[in-house]
Amino acid sequence: MALPDVPEKKPRLIATDLDGTLLRDDKTVSARTIAALAAAEDAGIEVFFVTGRPARWMDVVAEHTARHGMAICANGAVVYDLHRGRLLTAYPLAPQDGLAVVGALRAAVPGTAFAVEFTDSFAYESQYLPYDPEPDPVIGPVEELLAPGAQGGRLVLKLLARHTVLDPDAFLDVARRVAGEHGEITRSSPSALLEISGTGVSKATTLARCCAERGITADEVVAFGDMPNDLGMLSWAGTSYAVANAHPAVLAATTHRTAANQDDGVALAIERILAG
Repeated sequence: MALPDVPEKKPRLIATDLDGTLLRDDKTVSARTIAALAAAEDAGIEVFFVTGRPARWMDVVAEHTARHGMAICANGAVVYDLHRGRLLTAYPLAPQDGLAVVGALRAAVPGTAFAVEFTDSFAYESQYLPYDPEPDPVIGPVEELLAPGAQGGRLVLKLLARHTVLDPDAFLDVARRVAGEHGEITRSSPSALLEISGTGVSKATTLARCCAERGITADEVVAFGDMPNDLGMLSWAGTSYAVANAHPAVLAATTHRTAANQDDGVALAIERILAG
């Protein structure tokens, strides 16, 4: 592919998604990408990882943030200090809204199974079948997991809904239609797995807050992504790049292109930005 275009204005902050964007398919960070991130920070550009991953899955990149070590996790529900392993800010999903989503999806899409991402743990229904089973999981009906007082002081960061048959985009469309008033519904998986955050909570809203705290405006931000959960962030940033392997909606919405995640597309664009 042609080399990615370079924004006219030097950015002050780079915001990048992880899975399918910065990380290679084997979930590693290439040496070239590590060098590009370090070079950006050396040039005075802050680097934020903005991901749907929970904070406990951030070890893969924690060592590659030389200065601030900040990440936005769980699609904007958490701001996390990677260096200190500490949650700084949370924007939770109200349990009653989660229950409303569950009820609407159970009625509209029979066969949907649910899981709950808490601040410090993960729980799921027996039929949910998580991709990466965790030790000593909490398993039970989601109505019990979200029942008043059942959280024991823990915050609900995300509700997840999985279907084994539906097309992923069709599932997303139905969920937004029947339950969109109760939370932000998006997806980042190639399968029919939906991620539901609190109303008004997204990668875009939390990134905008973090930038405002630093006096950084949208036109000083370059963002990278590949899936529907990145769309708000990519639309908000002054300059947006889709990796070549991105979802069609992301390719249509972004101002620039770069190589695929497997070909170090983020690193290629950062190198071009620094050289330009």
